[in-house]
Amino acid sequence: MNTTLDPKLRVTFPPDPNPSMPRLVAPPGSWDTHFHVYAPHLFPFAEKRRYTPPAAPVEHYLQINSALGLERGVIVQPSVHGTNTAVTEHAVASSNGRLVGMIRCDRDLTAEKVERLHKAGIRGLRFPISRHLGDSLDEAIFHHNTALMERVGWVAGMQVDAEIMVAKADMIKRCKVPVIIDTWGQTDARKGPDDPAFRLLLDLIGNYNVYVKIHGTNRFLAKGVPLKDLITNARALIARAPDHILWGTDWPHSEIFEPGKMPNDGDLLDYLLDYAPDEAIRKKILVDNPSRLFAR
Repeated sequence: MNTTLDPKLRVTFPPDPNPSMPRLVAPPGSWDTHFHVYAPHLFPFAEKRRYTPPAAPVEHYLQINSALGLERGVIVQPSVHGTNTAVTEHAVASSNGRLVGMIRCDRDLTAEKVERLHKAGIRGLRFPISRHLGDSLDEAIFHHNTALMERVGWVAGMQVDAEIMVAKADMIKRCKVPVIIDTWGQTDARKGPDDPAFRLLLDLIGNYNVYVKIHGTNRFLAKGVPLKDLITNARALIARAPDHILWGTDWPHSEIFEPGKMPNDGDLLDYLLDYAPDEAIRKKILVDNPSRLFAR
């Protein structure tokens, strides 16, 4: 008897609908550069997926965005919707100009498709090359996609593990469009700032057209990473390249299967008070840096 659970039956928890009032007052024009929208009531989930989340429509996200004092946002195409860009395009179109989108890499991307998607508010492609997700990178597709992206000023989002980031460092350095490394590059803050992968991340953001998102704090805390270590690494990243740091909520916090583990988005925003005590630096992270990449 096969007892393996069908991934589609692994149902995740919904997000906390009532964010706490953050202590951090977001400056005007603040961005959330990493969140997802799930809209199975409008667009079917991909048949091949690792889990099934509850609906998390753009209308709900915009309420969260406003409650946190944010104004803009970047929808990152979720894996459960596959490469069907309709869910992201619809969310952007429904946002009254507040949102832009980042879709998944596409082996069939053409210049004509890029032009159409750019007009629809798409501003980048995400390349999922995380070993724990089972995704691998076809560098020919990467170079094909980035050549087309260069024409319209899109950015390349990299969903990488630390070891993959190290292995693909030369490719990242040579990329002709801005590169965003998701989730601290999945570096382990417990290893300290002298960890080779973290030192590479410092080099990438300090010397190349590479940005890093310091988001997903709850994910690291759930793995037992002490907050003090995250603060140490966040401050090291910010000190190295304050103009290359981004932040996001990661709403609606997919892949949480245990009760009591769902983070509150107000608390997640407040971690920036620890990571970036200086108000001017927080403005760079929340306003200036994302505006430079996405407000086009």
